Amino acid sequence: MAKKKTPSNTPPEAVISIIGAGMTIEGDSDTDGSLRVEGTILGNVRARKSVVIGRDGLVDGSIYTQDAVIAGRVSGGIHAVSRLELQKTSEVLGEIEAPRMQVEEGAKVQGQVAVGESALEASFQPAKPQTSTGGGKGEPKTEPVESQGSGESDESVESEGRKGLEESAKLEKFEEGQQEHSYS
Repeated sequence: MAKKKTPSNTPPEAVISIIGAGMTIEGDSDTDGSLRVEGTILGNVRARKSVVIGRDGLVDGSIYTQDAVIAGRVSGGIHAVSRLELQKTSEVLGEIEAPRMQVEEGAKVQGQVAVGESALEASFQPAKPQTSTGGGKGEPKTEPVESQGSGESDESVESEGRKGLEESAKLEKFEEGQQEHSYS
């Protein structure tokens, strides 16, 4: 004979859901509580309280949560409203946004990182226009610059424009190197 279930008095934010080792979820997951991933999720993860990715855990999608602790792999963005911890075995390929972040030696990150109180706010601002470069292999793309009657010769305006593009290309190469930096 089946027992009658009594309603749970546990608030939704106190519930911890677990994706066990060997388990794969295809599609987005959403919880009001916490989510621990020891298996694989192929989709976005939303957990109002926290997300913990174990050593063998994998999320192929973005994570949206209050607090996150990552020891496994994430291929997608991590957007933590409060705090993010990257443990030494973690590998993240994607953008990171969090007001506070702790990174253990050995953690690997490839992507744009925004940390600080304004990190989440900045993600909602319109993107700044980027300068156009690309002659291949880091060479700046030069385009003729027309003088607008400033009294300068076309050659000096073109020379100044070329210098600006060269500096822009150097900055872009530096930023690319910083994004690929691994914390190991």
